[in-house]
Formats: sequence, structure tokens, C-alpha cells
Amino acid sequence: MTVPRQLPGGLSAETFLREYWQKKPLVIRQAFPGFQSPITADELAGLACEEAVESRIVVEEENGHPWQLHNGPFSTDRFTAPPAGNWTLLVQGLDHWVPEVADLLDHFRFVPNWQLDDIMASYAPPGGSVGPHFDQYDVFLLQAQGHRRWKFGGQCSEQSPRVDGTPLRILDDWEPEEEVLLEPGDMLYLPPAIGHHGVAEDHCITLSVGFRAPTVDDVLTSFTDFLCSETDVSAHLRDPDLKLPTNPGAIGKEVLQQLESILRERLADPRQLALWFGQFSTSPKNSDIVVPAEPPASTEDLLEALSDGGSLRWNEGSRFAYTELGEQTAFFVDGERYLLNGDARSLAPLLCSDSRPDMAELRRQCEDPALAELMTVLYNQGSVYFE
Repeated sequence: MTVPRQLPGGLSAETFLREYWQKKPLVIRQAFPGFQSPITADELAGLACEEAVESRIVVEEENGHPWQLHNGPFSTDRFTAPPAGNWTLLVQGLDHWVPEVADLLDHFRFVPNWQLDDIMASYAPPGGSVGPHFDQYDVFLLQAQGHRRWKFGGQCSEQSPRVDGTPLRILDDWEPEEEVLLEPGDMLYLPPAIGHHGVAEDHCITLSVGFRAPTVDDVLTSFTDFLCSETDVSAHLRDPDLKLPTNPGAIGKEVLQQLESILRERLADPRQLALWFGQFSTSPKNSDIVVPAEPPASTEDLLEALSDGGSLRWNEGSRFAYTELGEQTAFFVDGERYLLNGDARSLAPLLCSDSRPDMAELRRQCEDPALAELMTVLYNQGSVYFE
């Protein structure tokens, strides 16, 4: 697969990135013509009862309190007697559990793999919603079943007024700028911080394709933890040329210069930065997503399955990425890194370009025993599997 040159619906990807991405909303009519939901409301309810699946129910008003939140897993009784009034079921990471949903992500790879997050499903009966709010990340809202009326517009921030008495961040006194009714196959793109509110007109399912937007705190915390694990940080600060202070409470500029020098030295290594970011950006969201193969395979088992025509694909929740480092290619899968040399370097772009790699080329590359062994490692850790 090559990078998609068009968005679903036909708009040029270059035009979208230039004119809309993180700039303004876009309504795409029939982005997926004739679209049929890959999952039913009953199947979503079943997933919401599973321990490994992240799920929530939002109730618009409950016991006199607005916008109440309940976290799963839920008992089956919860859905035989659903909440009174308007409510919504949310199932996070649906692509991790439903291959047909994971396949939708391939339509959005005009954005790098590391920025794609997951697909959330929301089911609501007529009148259901999660309230007016805004997100800090880009999102495509694909109508999968039924109809949802969206009101959206206006730049929001952490200072925007919120509704009291709810654990959710519901906007108060928010005035939308646009309104649109989406039917199956229609899609709405919203940049970060744009207020929006979608209300079900009938029994409807919406699929939200979300993107990653790490905070500066995430970046700083993760990178410093990485540096501490990768380099020798056991040395103590020394000051053999200490001068008599004019005031014992003063922190001398020499101390600050020494600290700055230490930090700059650690931050000035682009290789360390690349290795950290590759591992950081491909780490699974939780330990239940990438499950080791059972029973594990030997390299001979894997080669036999390949020779018999077996086709590998990514685990639906796995993340693949790579970066070039001089004469090496750093290949990252699910938070692990592999340094490839020589002809082996071509394996990384092959495996990263598509959730279903070119099997003829992969079989050819696995003639190299080292690459066959690496593919066995990826299979055994659960990052790829045979369809």
C-alpha cells in the first residue's frame, strides 16, 4: 500500500492537510458510499461486558445530576434494562477487537502511523449524546448506522465555561456555528479545540477515528525516563572549585551553568531522541492489546506457514514505525526497537507501509535467517498473526 493520495470521499490529501488539518472543520458527504456498520449495537454491548475492553456509559441526567459517567465492564443486566432518559454507550479501541474496523484506519494513513490512535464507537438511542464538548486531538466522525445531528464550531479552551455537577467536561453557554445531519457513510472532520455536540436522531452508531496528541508533560516525562534508563546517570554532581559564597542562601550562576551543561549534553544526541520517540510512539495503550502467541512458534514453523501461502497482518492494536539513523534503520514495533543493517533495512518500510504487507516480498526477505528470526519474534510477541 502507498500513502493514500485522497481522503475517503475524493478530496486530495494534500489539499486537506493544507487547508483543513488542524485549521477548520470539513463535512464529507458519502465518504464511504453504501457504508454498513461492521458492528451491531448488541455486539457493542457484548464488548462492553468484557474485562479487557474500555467502555463507558454517559447518562444525560441521573438522579437530578447532569451528565453522569459509568465505567465498564458492565453486566449484561445493564443492557436489558438500559438507563431511563438519554444515554450513550462508548466503546474505546474498537479497532483492536474487530478486524473490519481496523481496516478503516488504512484510509487515514495520509497521516503518519504514529499519529493515528484508535477508533471509538458510540451507540445511542434517539436523543442520546455525550453533551457539548471539545477534544484536544483531531477526529473524523464517521456515521455507521442511523442518523446523528451535529452542531459544531467555535474555538474552545480550558477557560471555556463548564457545566457543574458532572465528572465530564461539558461546555456551558456554548454557541455552535454550524449544524449538519449525517447519514451512514457521511463523515465530519473536526480539528482540536472545536466545540461539538452530536445527538442521535434514531438508533445510531458513530465511529470516531482519533489521532494522538501527546502533552508536553507526556513528552518530557517519557524522554527523561528513557534517558535515565539508557545512559549512565549514577554520577554525582561535583564542585571541586567551590568559592566562598557571599550569602549561603544564594544559588551561584556556576551551579546553574553546570546543570545546563548536563541537560544540554543529554538532549543534544539526535540518535537518543529518535530511539526514544520510536519506542514512545509505538507503545501499546494497555497490556491486553498485544497478547503473545500461544503456543509460540519456532522459526521453522513460521517459514513453513509462509511457504504454504499463509498471509500475515498486524495485530489490530499494534503500532509499527521506523526511522533512518545513518547506516542503520531503527524499526519499532509495540514499544520495542530493532536496529537493522545492510539489506535487512528494507524490512522496516515493508512492514510499516501496510497492515497487510506484500507477502511475496516478505517471503523473499525471510530467506535471510536473521529476518526470519525477527519475524518469528514479532509473531510470538503477538504483533503479527496469520489470517
